[in-house]
This record gives sequence, C-alpha cells and structure tokens, in this order.
Amino acid sequence: MILVTGGARSGKSIFAENLARERGEKVVYLATAAALDSEMVERIKAHRSLRPSGWKTVEETVKLVDVFDNIPEDTEVILLDCLTFWITNMMMDKNGEGEPEGEEVKELEAFLIDEARKLSEKLKEQKHSVIVVSNELGLGLVPAYVLGRIFRDAAGKANQLIARAADEVYFMVSGLPLKLKG
Repeated sequence: MILVTGGARSGKSIFAENLARERGEKVVYLATAAALDSEMVERIKAHRSLRPSGWKTVEETVKLVDVFDNIPEDTEVILLDCLTFWITNMMMDKNGEGEPEGEEVKELEAFLIDEARKLSEKLKEQKHSVIVVSNELGLGLVPAYVLGRIFRDAAGKANQLIARAADEVYFMVSGLPLKLKG
C-alpha cells in the first residue's frame, strides 16, 4: 500500500494517478468527494477529465469499506482519493446539524477513528496495489471550532493508521514528492 499525503493543492492526486498508471492499466478509482455545490461539481469534472477512460470510477462518500466487496478480480490498482473527504462526509452524516457537545465529541471522534481502523484493515486485505490520497492537516493552526478540531484529530489519526500499514509514504510539497517510508 502507498499513502500520498500533503497540503491542499500540493499535487497529491496527480502524483497518485501517475503511480497508478505505472502499476497497471486496470485501475479502480474510489472517489469520495461529494458534489455539494457548483464549485465542487467543477472540481470533480476536472479530476474526471484527467483520468484515463479505461479506469473504473466508483463514487462513495460514506460507506467506503463496503465498496471493496465489489472490486473486480482483475483489478491491478485501487486508487482511493481521498481519505479526508471521506472523513468529512462521515462526520457530517453522523453529526448532522450543529456542534457536538460533551460526550458527543468523544463519541464522534471514536466513531471516525473506528471507521478509519476498519478501512485500514480492509486496505491491508487487498490483493491489488492500493494507493491512498489524504490531506495532512496538522501543520496549521488549531481550529477555532469543535467540529474542526474533531476533523483535524480524526484525520491525523487516520493518516497514522494508513501510514503504519503502508509500504511507502510520500509527502507532497509544491508538486514535489518527499519519500518518507519505503
């Protein structure tokens, strides 16, 4: 497994797609972004236009672990883009409207970490090459609101789970990959 992490717009997706191209032609692209507004719709269209037409795209915003039961046997590479969108989607789906308080904070974070652990286990079981894209969020300021802190903490812990399981880890900075592991 390969983890590609870095800041927003650091070149993670392009680098991961190039890694996928190098590893095989039969690629399943697991897209987790939700098209909630017109700007996001355009971003998703732009990402799709860059992918080879032979790649199979599976869009799943929340129940990602379930998707792996339907991956075709002849798949050579699974490219998951991206882990942090998935965490965002699960957090919003689970939490609903408003800020969690008291025990709800711990419960939401525990839920997100448990789902990330399940995903990590599922990724390790795959016979195919697996590439995971995720944002590195811990380099900025402490978020001023509860959901932001839960998200940052859950994403950081999820990245650690995937990085420990990965054979290779890359950190992207300004379009340049820095190999951290492997």
